[in-house]
Amino acid sequence: MLKKWVMFLTICLISFGLLTSVALAKKPSLNQWKPAFDPKGAKYKCIISNVSHPVLKGVYAGFAIRDELWKRTNGQIYIDYKPFSMLGGEVEVLNQLQMGAIQGMSCSSVAATNLGPRFGLVNLPFLINSFDKLDKFTASGKLFDHFMMAMDHQGIIGLDITGYGNYGWATTKPVKTIADAKKIKFRVAEAAVNQLLYKQWGLNPVVMPWPDVPVSLKQGVIEGLDHTPMVCNITKKFEVCKHYTYVNYAQGLFIWIFNKAWFNKLSADLQKTFKEVVHDVCADIRQQTRQQEVDEIEKAKKAGIQFFKLSDGEMADLKKQGDAAHQKYKNEINQIYPGDKYKSADYLKEVQEYMGYQP
Repeated sequence: MLKKWVMFLTICLISFGLLTSVALAKKPSLNQWKPAFDPKGAKYKCIISNVSHPVLKGVYAGFAIRDELWKRTNGQIYIDYKPFSMLGGEVEVLNQLQMGAIQGMSCSSVAATNLGPRFGLVNLPFLINSFDKLDKFTASGKLFDHFMMAMDHQGIIGLDITGYGNYGWATTKPVKTIADAKKIKFRVAEAAVNQLLYKQWGLNPVVMPWPDVPVSLKQGVIEGLDHTPMVCNITKKFEVCKHYTYVNYAQGLFIWIFNKAWFNKLSADLQKTFKEVVHDVCADIRQQTRQQEVDEIEKAKKAGIQFFKLSDGEMADLKKQGDAAHQKYKNEINQIYPGDKYKSADYLKEVQEYMGYQP
């Protein structure tokens, strides 16, 4: 009798485990963002990946590009947009894009350096670290155009950017000083610039793909996130991290990149329309993102999340220490590739002077 009960309980536990696994593996639904048209008749299909949530304006841009492109091309190009890490983590998806398995990607600026070191420019601390500075940079002409060529030598073209706010620290414990921060294990993206920066600051970086963050937070593998307040609020990271420290050392960006071989198969008029749509949508979304950060911070505060600022002296120390990242990655950012049209002798210095950067 006892053996039968043990067997019965074992079967129940296995069944429960299987049901739980299925529930956890359930993919997020895109029903809310279904197109209002039938894409079957499209001549060209473009699969685009993103790791985050479309409630973020900078992520939602993919659906806006889809709808506008369909309209302006009279249904010739269909964007099949896959947010929510549906195709995997960013390093994995970058490889898919380069191989042509997918046609496009809205890649975070922190991960983009894996194939385009020049993209690391925007990760450098206190260089392009506000919405106003970002607007100034995107309007810089040759400097921004050269930036967007960062992956051209990898067979990938960059067209434009959207954002997701100002980077700081979301933590499970209050961080009011650098001494507090040194006690925290911070998740940082799979990007060399960020890893070096945290070491220069004397902090404890834990390199981790974004899809692994929720479980790692709950299990205590990490105690803080190097991220923006709007992302932390929208993706429910504030359910675990009840504190946020403003650092505002960089702007979080999604860089809209595409497989060059696929893009070049489009006719000249479709290429032109494609670029125009991406530029128009991204410019509009960047302005919406400004307000979204304000709104999400207010929502978080009302939900009980505490926000802190470091002292002016400690912020000055972070800036001074962070200049090592500028020096370390100067040569990689300044690297000239065969396809580059702008041959700057010192691209980083030009951007620093244009942005008014002072170490």
